[in-house]
Amino acid sequence: MAIHQQVHLKGTPKDIYDLLLNAARFQAMTGGRSAHIAPHEGGEASLFGGDIEARIVELVPNRRIVQAWRARSWPAGIYSIVRFELEADGTGTRLSFDQHGHPKSAQADLEAGWPKMYWEPMNQALAHH
Repeated sequence: MAIHQQVHLKGTPKDIYDLLLNAARFQAMTGGRSAHIAPHEGGEASLFGGDIEARIVELVPNRRIVQAWRARSWPAGIYSIVRFELEADGTGTRLSFDQHGHPKSAQADLEAGWPKMYWEPMNQALAHH
């Protein structure tokens, strides 16, 4: 099972890269639920009040973020790989997103969840940046 989404976001690739890696900005973007992010390869992240756990696998500044990512509700030891690719595009940034390795039962929730929990709040945060 895989998810592929492409979205056009306001702001530069640097804006989006920073938003995804800056705990204070991410927390504000997601309605104040606690976020802790160690923004370096190997760093751990806890998002949405601990509902999401991640470890940063690869960082290419302002271009790519790859994480081993899991929902706390998944069986222990089950991680998916998420990849955010950023590319300047006209007045904003084209974000190409891929996720694979998640439980089949989570597919529909994840497909609906990324736009609702990430892309829409990101656009709102970037519009006021």
